[in-house]
Amino acid sequence: MAVDIQPACLGLYCGKTLLFKNGSTEIYGECGVCPRGQRTNAQKYCQPCTESPELYDWLYLGFMAMLPLVLHWFFIEWYSGKKSSSALFQHITALFECTMAAIITLLVSDPVGVLYIHSCRVLMLSDWYTMLYNPSPDYVTTVHCTHEAVYPLYTIVFIYYAFCLVLMMLLRPLLVKKIACGLGKSDRFKSIYAALYFFPILTVLQAVGGGLL
Repeated sequence: MAVDIQPACLGLYCGKTLLFKNGSTEIYGECGVCPRGQRTNAQKYCQPCTESPELYDWLYLGFMAMLPLVLHWFFIEWYSGKKSSSALFQHITALFECTMAAIITLLVSDPVGVLYIHSCRVLMLSDWYTMLYNPSPDYVTTVHCTHEAVYPLYTIVFIYYAFCLVLMMLLRPLLVKKIACGLGKSDRFKSIYAALYFFPILTVLQAVGGGLL
């Protein structure tokens, strides 16, 4: 296989993107950021993410998916208490919202339309924070090579949270309005208001601490 010879890329995450392939000949572009769904290999070439997530990857995704559901249930119980018989229905609705959000997230992720995902193998902690490893060859100009080296473990959680929030806003207010008659008007929607606070907090947690978790 013939590959064009170019100087090696600087930095941990800068790579060369495949521009043209004809038989055994591959032509790569200059060093830069890899496209979404790819990461650099040991030779500094951008390669598609075609592996399946490991057990620990699935455990991490399951943990991040369970957080909003557990918080939903907590605040539903906190604000319903013994004053309302609607808590059970709200619990079921929250479970339905999170389950549907997870299914939709898997369906829209690569490969589209199936309930599994392709991913890049996590090799080290810095894979989660590529924005901190943009090289500066002359200490003046920065070469921006930030990309999702742990694709899709970083962004898929944000997508899931977005679908959770959309489904909650579509379903929960109608349910609460119909069945939470035992609560005052100001108390009916407090569990929903709580979600509007904890979803941004979960988003920041994923953005900052995803790799550490």
